[in-house]
Amino acid sequence: MDRRRAIGAISLLVIAGLPGSGLAETSEAVFDALLGKYVVAAPDGVNRVDYKTWKANPGDVASLGGYIRQLGARTPSKMPRDAAFAFWCNLYNAVTLKVVLDRYPVGSIREIKSEGLFDPKAYTGPWRTKRVSIESRSYSLDDIENEVLRPVFKDPRVHYAINCASYGCPNLRNKAWTAATLAADLDRAAHDYINHPRGVTMLTSNRLRVSSIYKWFAEDFGGTDAGKIAHLRKYAGPRLAAALSANPVIAEDAYDWSLNDVKDNAKSQ
Repeated sequence: MDRRRAIGAISLLVIAGLPGSGLAETSEAVFDALLGKYVVAAPDGVNRVDYKTWKANPGDVASLGGYIRQLGARTPSKMPRDAAFAFWCNLYNAVTLKVVLDRYPVGSIREIKSEGLFDPKAYTGPWRTKRVSIESRSYSLDDIENEVLRPVFKDPRVHYAINCASYGCPNLRNKAWTAATLAADLDRAAHDYINHPRGVTMLTSNRLRVSSIYKWFAEDFGGTDAGKIAHLRKYAGPRLAAALSANPVIAEDAYDWSLNDVKDNAKSQ
């Protein structure tokens, strides 16, 4: 490649990372390709990630890091609401994947600790470490979820859009979130999780076991059991809707923190 072409190629890469440029939006194609390659839809309705194969492909690990760096060059504060929502969800999911890949193999994301000797929550998982800079501010995964996504967008469906690399979490999609289809995709994600046993399970005597997400973030779902059930009804399929019509009681909650790894890889660890 001659000097002029080399300079041109470098310029395109720089422009692609600039906020507001047409090329910046195409970087989602990189994330789409990675998710499409490594996120596996299993017959049990749980999307799993082939971390082992991904880790063994340094080029694809580097591509994920490059995508995160491109997101870091954007200005979500100037984006329309749905574009900003999609941006922050994609950032959260991409950073989570990178955190796991950097430390793989692990049996649970909670084995990866945050930095900070004087932060008790640092020992519960990787969510407290500052990992990315957006518009001159450093963010941890906890910051993205609890200081941006939840308080700014005030949409309970955010809990179906971000994935914490665990079996108990709503599925990681096999494509990036986009503004154009955001509302319908969020509804589908809510429906898929709520109608899966990870989200809601009917027990005996008109009792429910629900995901611990509805306990940890109760305020996002109305703050009461009645509010939670109203939320579940909104996305329930026919079978669950019939059960919810009997006004069941939320008796318990559960969450599985095991890594959302493909089953063959999980066995080989």
